[in-house]
Amino acid sequence: MPWPEILALVLMGGLAWFWHDSLLARDEAVKAARRACESEGLQLLDDTVALGSLRPYRDDEGRLKPRRIYHFEFSETGDNRRRGSVVVLGHRATVVHLGLQLVRRDDPLQ
Repeated sequence: MPWPEILALVLMGGLAWFWHDSLLARDEAVKAARRACESEGLQLLDDTVALGSLRPYRDDEGRLKPRRIYHFEFSETGDNRRRGSVVVLGHRATVVHLGLQLVRRDDPLQ
């Protein structure tokens, strides 16, 4: 097999892995946002999150992992919309932020 075809296959494999990895991180962000809203008696609106930022980050052990910040909307009454965020390092939600109130903190980032 010629090297351009091998390179193309490796590139497609890498993109498929990254896509799958992103889906796992997004699912973790949705679960974390849902848990935080339920624990505070809030409604998670649209039951989804949106990617706001993606950057490489080194964890406490020095390994390079993707650090993703997802945004979501929630409501206290159902008549308003407030914005929250979830920080996912690798596949683990480390911080959930609801407005000005920090709900869960397990942040190796600070």
